[in-house]
Amino acid sequence: MGSRSFQYFLVSFLVVLVLSAKPGLGSTVRKVTRCTERERQALLHFKHGLVDDHDLLSSWGDEQDKKDCCRWRGVHCSKRSSQVVKLHLPAPPTEFDGVYQSLRGQISPSLLELEHLTHLDLSFNDFEGIPMPPFIASLTKMQHLNLSHANFTGSLPSQLGNLSNLISLDLSLNDDLHSGSLEWLSHLSSLRLLDLSHVSMSKATHWSQAINKLPSLIHLNLGDCSLPPLTAPFLSHVNSSAPLAFLDLSDNYDLASSVYPWVFNFSTTLVHLSISESNLNCLIPDAYGNMISLAYLDLRACALKGEIPEAFGNMSSLTYLDLSENQLQGPIPDAFGNMRSLKYLDLSQNQLQGSIPNTVGNLASLERLYLPVNRLLGSIPEAFGNMSSLTYLDLSENQLQGSVPEAFGSLTSLTELHLSSNRIHGSIPEAIGNMSSLKYLDISSNQLQGSIPDTVGNLPSLERLYLSQNQLQGSIPKAFGNMSALTYLDLSHNQLQGSISDELGNMTSLTELHLSQNQLQGSIPDTVGNMISLEVFYLPDNQLQGSIPDTIGSMVSLQVLSLHWNQLQGSIPDRLGSMVSLQVLSLHGNQLQGSIPDTVAKLTFLEELYLNENKLEGEIPKSLGNLCSLQVLDLHSNNLSGQLPQDFLACANDTLERLLLFDNQLRGSVPHFTGFSSLQVLSLGLNQLNGTLPKSIGHLAALSELDIHSNSLQGSISEAHLFNLSELFLLDLSSNSLTFNISLEWVPPFQLSYLLLASSKLGPRFPCWLRTQKYLIEIDISNSEISDAIPDWFWNLTSKARTFNISNNQITGTLPNLSSKFHYPLYIDMSSNFLESSIPRLPSSLSLLDLSNNKFSGSISTLCAVTRPYLVHLDLSNNSLRGELPKCWPHLKNLIVLNLENNQFFGKIPTSFGSLQSIQTLHLRNNNLSGGMPSSLKNCKSLRFIDLGKNRLSGKIPPWIGGSFPRLMVLNLRSNMFSGSICLELCQLKKLQILDLSSNNMSGTIPRCLSNFTAMIEKGSLTIVYNFSLHNSQMWYIHRAYVDSELVKWKGREFEYKNTLGLVKSIDLSSNKLMGEIPKEVTALLELVSLNFSRNNLTGLIPTTIGQLKSLDVLDLSRNRLIGEIPASLSEIDRLSTLDLSNNNLSGKIPRGTQLQSFNTSAYEGNPTLCGLPLLKKCQGDRAKEASNTYSHEDNVQQDGNDLWFYVSITFGFIVGFWGVCGTLVLNNSWRYSYFQFLNKIKDWFYVTTIINIARLRRGLQH
Repeated sequence: MGSRSFQYFLVSFLVVLVLSAKPGLGSTVRKVTRCTERERQALLHFKHGLVDDHDLLSSWGDEQDKKDCCRWRGVHCSKRSSQVVKLHLPAPPTEFDGVYQSLRGQISPSLLELEHLTHLDLSFNDFEGIPMPPFIASLTKMQHLNLSHANFTGSLPSQLGNLSNLISLDLSLNDDLHSGSLEWLSHLSSLRLLDLSHVSMSKATHWSQAINKLPSLIHLNLGDCSLPPLTAPFLSHVNSSAPLAFLDLSDNYDLASSVYPWVFNFSTTLVHLSISESNLNCLIPDAYGNMISLAYLDLRACALKGEIPEAFGNMSSLTYLDLSENQLQGPIPDAFGNMRSLKYLDLSQNQLQGSIPNTVGNLASLERLYLPVNRLLGSIPEAFGNMSSLTYLDLSENQLQGSVPEAFGSLTSLTELHLSSNRIHGSIPEAIGNMSSLKYLDISSNQLQGSIPDTVGNLPSLERLYLSQNQLQGSIPKAFGNMSALTYLDLSHNQLQGSISDELGNMTSLTELHLSQNQLQGSIPDTVGNMISLEVFYLPDNQLQGSIPDTIGSMVSLQVLSLHWNQLQGSIPDRLGSMVSLQVLSLHGNQLQGSIPDTVAKLTFLEELYLNENKLEGEIPKSLGNLCSLQVLDLHSNNLSGQLPQDFLACANDTLERLLLFDNQLRGSVPHFTGFSSLQVLSLGLNQLNGTLPKSIGHLAALSELDIHSNSLQGSISEAHLFNLSELFLLDLSSNSLTFNISLEWVPPFQLSYLLLASSKLGPRFPCWLRTQKYLIEIDISNSEISDAIPDWFWNLTSKARTFNISNNQITGTLPNLSSKFHYPLYIDMSSNFLESSIPRLPSSLSLLDLSNNKFSGSISTLCAVTRPYLVHLDLSNNSLRGELPKCWPHLKNLIVLNLENNQFFGKIPTSFGSLQSIQTLHLRNNNLSGGMPSSLKNCKSLRFIDLGKNRLSGKIPPWIGGSFPRLMVLNLRSNMFSGSICLELCQLKKLQILDLSSNNMSGTIPRCLSNFTAMIEKGSLTIVYNFSLHNSQMWYIHRAYVDSELVKWKGREFEYKNTLGLVKSIDLSSNKLMGEIPKEVTALLELVSLNFSRNNLTGLIPTTIGQLKSLDVLDLSRNRLIGEIPASLSEIDRLSTLDLSNNNLSGKIPRGTQLQSFNTSAYEGNPTLCGLPLLKKCQGDRAKEASNTYSHEDNVQQDGNDLWFYVSITFGFIVGFWGVCGTLVLNNSWRYSYFQFLNKIKDWFYVTTIINIARLRRGLQH
């Protein structure tokens, strides 16, 4: 802009110089004269017509000291005649804000008395839309007329053509002036300066001809005049003899390239040319190269195309060139290096390609260079180091590569450097510290690596530094503390590590600090409290630990404090209340504990408060009601408790827009929220709120989201709860005990996008008010007690739906062609109803389909009509579907979950299943499938869950299972016809938690390598969860978590495990033909909870280390040929609730232990030589003991003689023992205390032991 002003000044100076050469036109030194009375009165009449709000004409008057009008402000008189020749009254700007101190009112015709007036300037006043006075044209001696920016309206008076002596005419910036013809200009043959900019001339089709008739014209400004394009009839009159030096045709959008012949008529004289923001829409003519006198050229935003011509290099006088905001392509010409006078060059926002030429380094006079928003490639030339005059350089938003040149260190005059949004890599050069004048440095959004050099701290003038969105590493330099002038620092989105240094506190001028999304560690230093000028402190998404320092309360200028998504601990400091300027406080996503301090209520300017996703406890302080400016309060996902008072946040009822308290432990009733006129989001879900929903909610006219799901609300929902919610687009009342009691005729005032009413009482019919909702995106009315056929009108609601859930109702009937009812659905769940008939045609954009637990029949061939691979979850289980499985699975190659269990499918598993390379869980259980496992399944390497049980599959279990499924957790092949031995390759499945090969024809031995199942050694998570995203062609995304389930044979019965499936570690090889010994290695699976080897031909001993399986709950080794004794260690498994060792050849005594003796005798029977409790058969040692306790007759006689002495001894011993103990307890306090403490411990032990055994007994009875 400096160069632009300079050029404008240069041309204007030449004009004034010419004007000054004419006698009588130059300024004169005022002598002490007295104006004529007639002219004085004329000027006073002129003043009386004006409104002078600022006393600008206070020197004008009738008072004695004001008699000489030649001394009045703005009045200039002739030195010879004392007659007024110049009236110079432009409105002056105010000192501070630049607003003009304008005169208003009317322009009096009394000015006609000033017969010798040659100069009139009333510019920048405000004549409030009056027409331009025609009488001005009668001031025939007028040479200089300036009425610019004076708020005149209407048409330009053609009488202005009478001012034949005019040398300069400036009527610009009167936006409501217009002229239909410029013919009157032809009479102004002396005119040298004409400025009609911002005067509408859309109908002045002959404008160029009129200009051609001004032979003396030097300065012409027709910018923003809505000039019409020059057409063929007028192009023949392009010649002009005017010595035009200044031409501005900018901001005339209709001006086309046809203007060029007229413009180039002035090629030899033009010094300043601007045609910016027109519609030239053409290539740049080479003729510009002939304009050797041109110093200023502005072609910005002209829709120029093609390449920049090399001829530009001929314009050696050019100091200002702006070609920005066009559609120029190709390279920057090397010839630019010839324009050595150039000081300002702007080529930004084009489509320039290629590299920056080295010749640009020849532009030693260049001060400002703009090349952003192009497609420039290559590296930044080292030649930039030669441009010693450069003060501003912008190369941002290109595709520049390479590193930041070391030569930049030579640019000691540079004040601003913009290199953002390129592909610059390497490190920041240390030489950058030599750029001593630099005030603004932006290298953000590149690929810079390495650490930030300490030399950056040598930039004493630097005010703003942007290094964000790179790959910078290392720590933040301590040298930053030396940058006393720095006001803005952005190092966000890098890989900076280490701690925040104490020296950062020295940056006392800093107003904004952005360090988000790095890997900063350690604690926030206390010295941050020294940054007293800081207004924005942005530090989220790091790894900061420790507590928030108390010194942060010293940052009294801070307006935004964002520390979210770190690992901060401790409590929220009370001194936070000292930050009186704070408007936004964001501490969410940390591990903050304790309660919310009352001092937060001192932040009276606070507008947004985010404390969500921490570990905060206690009640929400009532003092938050003092935050009268609060717009957002987000406390969700904490452990906050207590009740919400009915006047909650009443002070902010006019400002509060978002209130999010969901996922806490809040109790009591829902507040009435009366008067909350701005509330848009109310989210109270996942709490313990009870009672009814207040009808006052229906008065929240601005409410757009109402979410109170998963509470204990009861009662009915009527029209009164919803009648005034015209802005509502999300309604979530699911998982309460609410009953909708709405009349059949009610028409809601809202159009919902999200309708979530799961587990509400909507039925038994589909609610009629739903038929008015035409823009639903999510529909969930599952488990809502609807027992109705789906009405036809209901399908009109689904066209825009992304998610659709009507599961767990009693809905009957058949389904229509779903592909015609849903345009772009992601998720359809109609499971657990009574729907029947065949599977309908499905939308191709579908990602999840669950039709399980219905009465569907027929084949599933309609799946083959799904041609787009968006489906990731398909559940058709528990129906009556039949037929062979289709072969079109390549169409569904992105499937992650496939569940077809409990149907009547037959035939072989298709080899095309091998195309399901993303599949993680496969359920085909309980069908009639036959044949073997196709080898193509080995391609499904992401499988974690395979359940093919209860089919008619045969052949050997393929050994490739072990090497193909490294993530497999569940393998269930039970109740098939598999044969052969258990291959050793299965032992490669280290993550396996459940292995069920029972009820097959397996033979051979149990592999010893089962100990490789390391997942059965380690503790597992509670559930088996798959996280995935649902998306379709419309780029809609929904994140889903699928929790898998499995039927596990447990204690002789089948149980479905889902929410605790991750804890089940089980091996079931029962009902096969396995031989050999039980490998002792199986006892290394320490987390095993169920082990079933029953109904085989196993021999040998039970491993003595079986007692290591402390987590074992079920052990079944029955119906084998096991021999030897039951290992004593078995009695050490306290959790064992089911044991079956029956029908073996075990021998010896059942080991003593409460656990083993508590089982039913059926657990041991069928072992002929086994003895001891709970069996009735006694062991040999027990019988010998009975014999030794049998007294002979003689012994009895002798015993009778000794009985007397025995009783006497007992009595004497009791007396001595009782008083020996009790007497001591009475006399000795410390002994007495210790004794009763011992008795208390015995009592507690007995109580706990009794409770545990009772619970264990009940559990055993339940199973």
